[in-house]
Amino acid sequence: MSSPCARVRRVGLFGGTHGNELSGVLLVRHWQQDGAEIQRAGVEVKPFLTNPRAVERCTRYIDCDLNRVFDPESLGRPVVEDIPYEVRRAQEINAIFGPKGSDDAYDLIFDLHNTTSNMGGTIILENSRDDFTIQMVHYIKNALAPEPCPVLLIEHPSLKYATTRSVAKHPVGKYQI
Repeated sequence: MSSPCARVRRVGLFGGTHGNELSGVLLVRHWQQDGAEIQRAGVEVKPFLTNPRAVERCTRYIDCDLNRVFDPESLGRPVVEDIPYEVRRAQEINAIFGPKGSDDAYDLIFDLHNTTSNMGGTIILENSRDDFTIQMVHYIKNALAPEPCPVLLIEHPSLKYATTRSVAKHPVGKYQI
């Protein structure tokens, strides 16, 4: 369980994990050009295009799903000529925002996605025991009220998530139509 008083100093805003989901891509590009609306005193906020080759081709991925290769095996894989693009990209992201599971990892990563499902703006969490994330979600839901903002908990007792956002101490997925 995380400390409820832990201070957030570094936040990553990811778009383009899947290259055909353009809402996050457009927001990241906007914030890279003019980040005034996301900057806060005492907090480093880094907008980041996670899978630029897939975005360029407007396809979900090039070789494999980037949102499935943040596992220890892929992150520790030797860099060779035929390594899948997304595995190499995961290693690069882990080097910038991690290393995963370390005290040096970014405090928070919001990974922005689209879906064709009728789920509206939805927050996806992987851990119900993370006090900081639970309080943050409560704040977001209150700030958006009366608009609904469902929270999907995909917690599993023995599963270690290999998503892009899992590099952070507090991973959060955000899906919208």
